[in-house]
Amino acid sequence: MMLWLTFALMTAAAIFAVLWPLARRRAASGGTDVAVYQDQLAEIARDRSTGLIGQAEAEAARIEVSRRLIAAADALPVATPAAGPSPLWRRRATAMAALLLLPAGAAALYLANGSPELADAPLAPRLAAVHQDKSVESLIARVEDHLRAHPDDARGYQVLAPVYMRLGHFDEAVDAFRKILALSGESAERDADLGEALTAAANGVVTADAKSAFDRALALDEHELKARFFSGMAAQQDGNRARAAEIWRGLLAEAPPDAPWIDTVREALQQVGGTPPQASAPVASAPGPSAQDVAAASAMSEKDRGDMIRGMVSQLADRLKQDGSDVDGWQRLLRAYMVLGERDKASAAAADARHALAGDAGKLHQIEDMIKSLGLS
Repeated sequence: MMLWLTFALMTAAAIFAVLWPLARRRAASGGTDVAVYQDQLAEIARDRSTGLIGQAEAEAARIEVSRRLIAAADALPVATPAAGPSPLWRRRATAMAALLLLPAGAAALYLANGSPELADAPLAPRLAAVHQDKSVESLIARVEDHLRAHPDDARGYQVLAPVYMRLGHFDEAVDAFRKILALSGESAERDADLGEALTAAANGVVTADAKSAFDRALALDEHELKARFFSGMAAQQDGNRARAAEIWRGLLAEAPPDAPWIDTVREALQQVGGTPPQASAPVASAPGPSAQDVAAASAMSEKDRGDMIRGMVSQLADRLKQDGSDVDGWQRLLRAYMVLGERDKASAAAADARHALAGDAGKLHQIEDMIKSLGLS
């Protein structure tokens, strides 16, 4: 209440300062000059009668003052009868109207279009937000400058592409992911990332280019989660709801209980009328961490993401200790350990896999091929 009163007083003071001259009566300077010249003529007559000035000087002074008197009298306005209110009254009426109508109009305009109930925004958080925005912009600018000077630096594009995605600069993200593929070669993760960026740039529509990217990713790794999820979206958009439900139900059947993307897949499955698999249903295999898991946890810190991925690897390892017949699970576990740089654990897992699959020549051959490809033999 005190704030509004203060604003009202300030407004009134400002209006008074501007309009006060309109309400004042102007002095008639012409009439004042006539009175002065008349006094001068009387003074000349007194000086001549007392002998202070001679006849010639008195006559010359009287002529000059008379000339000025006539000019001042001619400058006086001619009085005419007023047909309406006096100019002074009109000025004062204008001042009062402005004093009353301007604040009232401003208040009405603010109440109609302003936000009087909006909470205040403290200065410190606003400055912090501006500083953060500038920091992100400066980081992007530095990386872009570096890439202009070193266009073959794949690592620079790997840094920049996820930032573009998070900021919603999807066209720039598509270009960055294409550069990564061109410089680093194809992989399931890189193709899936490109497909995701193409889908985001098309406002959530899985375009033909995006579908091709996901197909390439699945050809390289049929368990690539991001590519599988968006393949379900493509099927849904093509009207094949049954196929979309099949893909997403398969994802849920293989998902660890604490996978961060489970809720997203469940919602998508419900949209096509599918039902999630029963919790008691047997699980054919459990996937290790992949690009989809990392993408789903992109809002986490580096430490939290690392902990999440290692937790999933640990769950997969525990499961394989109970059921070692899943050759795909062993392959994912070996690949995950190598990606994490834990070669000793990969070697130990390779020995466990050989032992668990010793009774199945076909599966043992598959795992031996994987061990050799990873350089663990």
